[in-house]
Amino acid sequence: MLKETIMKLEERALNPAKAVASIKAECGKDAVGCFPIYTPEEIVYAAGFVPVGLWGGRTEIKMADKFLQGFCCSIMRANMELGMRGVYDQLKAIIIPGLCDTLKCVIENWKTAVPQVPMIGMVYPQARWNRAAEEYLEAELKRVRSDFEKATHTLITDKNVEEAFAVYEEYRAAMREFTEVACDYPLIIDARTRHLLIKAGYFMDKKLYMEEIKKVIDGLKAMEKEAFHGVKVITTGLIGEPAEILDLFRECEISVAADDIAQESRQFRTPARKEGSVWEKMAGRVIDQRGCAFLAEQKKSRGQMLIDMVKEREAQAVIVCMMKFCDPEEFDYPVYKAQLEKAGIPVLYLELDQQIESFEQIRTRIQSFAEMLI
Repeated sequence: MLKETIMKLEERALNPAKAVASIKAECGKDAVGCFPIYTPEEIVYAAGFVPVGLWGGRTEIKMADKFLQGFCCSIMRANMELGMRGVYDQLKAIIIPGLCDTLKCVIENWKTAVPQVPMIGMVYPQARWNRAAEEYLEAELKRVRSDFEKATHTLITDKNVEEAFAVYEEYRAAMREFTEVACDYPLIIDARTRHLLIKAGYFMDKKLYMEEIKKVIDGLKAMEKEAFHGVKVITTGLIGEPAEILDLFRECEISVAADDIAQESRQFRTPARKEGSVWEKMAGRVIDQRGCAFLAEQKKSRGQMLIDMVKEREAQAVIVCMMKFCDPEEFDYPVYKAQLEKAGIPVLYLELDQQIESFEQIRTRIQSFAEMLI
C-alpha cells in the first residue's frame, strides 16, 4: 500500500498537465492557477475551485522572449511561455503575487500576452512589523476575493473562507508531520521522492491529497526507522528542480533531513494565529513568516534558522538550490553564507535552471562535496 501510494503521488507531480486535466473528473471542480510564492489559495478553494501551482517546468522558450528578458528566472519564463501557447487555457483564472521585480512585470505583461485567462494580481507589504501592514494585507486579501468573484462569477462568503482556511490548516499540519516523519526514512523517502510527494499537493484537491499523504505517514510510522550512513543535509532556496538533480543526491548518498525551500516547507511551516478573524489569520501567516528572501526582514534570521535546523536534525551541511537570476535569493545568499561558515557548517552552492539539459558538472560538484563530508 505504501509503495503504491508513493508511486501514485510521484506520477502526479511528474505529469502536472495530466494531473490538472483529471481534477474535474475527480472532484467536479475547475482549476485556478497560482503563481509562486504565497498565493492565498484559501480564497480560490472557498470559491469552489482547486488551486494548482504554476512553478514553471521544462519547456523550450520561443514566445516568452517577447515579454521577458533572458535574465529573468526560468520559472517565470516557462509560465509565460506555457500561457502564451494556450496550455493554461483550461484554467478559470490565475492569481499572481508581486513578490519580486519579475513577478511585477508578469502581472502587467500577462494582460497582453495571455488575455484569455483572467488574472488577479496582488501586492504583499514588505515592512510587516506594524499593525498598519496587517490591516493593509487584510484589505488586500479581501480585494483579491472581490476581483476573483468578478473574474469567475462566483460568490465567496466569509464562512466559505473560514471553511477553506480550516482545510488548509489541516493540510499544513499534515505536511509538517510528513517532513518530521520522512527524515527517519531516508532510503524510502529519498530527496527526489520527498520533493515529488510534496509537489503532488499542488495538483490535487487538498482534501483528496491529505487522504493520500496521511497514508504515506501512517505507512512509514508502521515501519522501523531506517539506518543511514550517508550525508544528511538541509536544503535551502527557491525550488529544488529539475528532479534529475535530486537523483544525484541519492547517487551520492545524500539525504535531505529538512528543507528551507520556497516550493516546499516555506509553504506550510508557519502555523496560523489562534485568535482573530479568518482574514487576520491569513494575513498573520505572511506577517509571521521568517527566513524568506521574498519577504523583507531587517534582522535576517535565515542564517540562524539554518544553523538551528542543522543542529536539530544532526545534519552535516547546507545545500543551496539557487535558481539562476532569482535576485531575492541571490541577495540573501552572502548574508547567510557568512553566518553558516562562521558556525563551521559546510555549504554547497548549486546554480539551477529548469531548462538545464546536462547535469555532469553538477554531478561532479555534488560528488566532491559528499566525499569531503564522509
